[in-house]
Amino acid sequence: MSDEIFIGDRSYSSWSLRGWLMYHAFGIDHRFKMVGLYSGTMQDDLAPLGIARTVPAVRTDAGIVLTDTMSIAETLAERHPGAGLWPADPAARATARNLVAEMHSGFTALRGDCPMNIRTSWVGFAPSDAVQRDLARIEQLWAYARENFGGHGPWLFGAYSLADAFYAPVAARFAGYGLPVSEAAAEYVAAHLAHPSFRRWRALALTETIEPAQYQLGLATRDWPGPVPLSARAVDGTDSENTACPYSGDPVTHVMELDGRRFGFCNAHCRAKTINDPEAFPEFMTIYHS
Repeated sequence: MSDEIFIGDRSYSSWSLRGWLMYHAFGIDHRFKMVGLYSGTMQDDLAPLGIARTVPAVRTDAGIVLTDTMSIAETLAERHPGAGLWPADPAARATARNLVAEMHSGFTALRGDCPMNIRTSWVGFAPSDAVQRDLARIEQLWAYARENFGGHGPWLFGAYSLADAFYAPVAARFAGYGLPVSEAAAEYVAAHLAHPSFRRWRALALTETIEPAQYQLGLATRDWPGPVPLSARAVDGTDSENTACPYSGDPVTHVMELDGRRFGFCNAHCRAKTINDPEAFPEFMTIYHS
């Protein structure tokens, strides 16, 4: 048995992204269950977890229920000490916890004015003074961590850590709203957009169709500023290089074309997520490079 993480909509649920990254980005075994964040079934979907009322929530393989990203983070760090969730150096680890705690409880203007929308990058959004103060504080925190503990890599504390997982939805907001940031902060945002787990989450998000009105700004849009996906498209038929779906191993029923080659999947969803960003799925890329 593995832990089961209950998540909401991938396009808009920043907390769900944060919780899922704690598992996927660190290679911790898990299953996930979608709850009806916008369909009205959320509380019924969470009922088996007892006290859980928000997403993400976790039921561990031992039956322990975790109802908040902070409790998920600390419990995973206790249970998986070799996964590198927190920095090993005590000073770096304490600073990382400071950054995570401030993200967890602060930046209310940014949260309120710029709800995460991982599907879209807007043009012409004008941040309020309050949002700009949040941006300045976030940049101060990022710069302090990277200057004192970051080494030569893109992440806040050298290796990717829980601090980066907690700030991934902030990076998505910076990208989605075109928020003004320094060159150093822009590089950090770009690292998030290129992270394999982030790309996988977004590719899955783009298979979802719900678009709540509160997330639509009526502004012009631009291409998503992350890595440009390989250009793939759905095609008819079942003829493909592979006879089994790279994800399930089941027989091919749906096919896509990439670079003039045809690859098969066991259902429309497997095909759709792969079309959205083939490089986000190592299982498919193994076939592609074979």
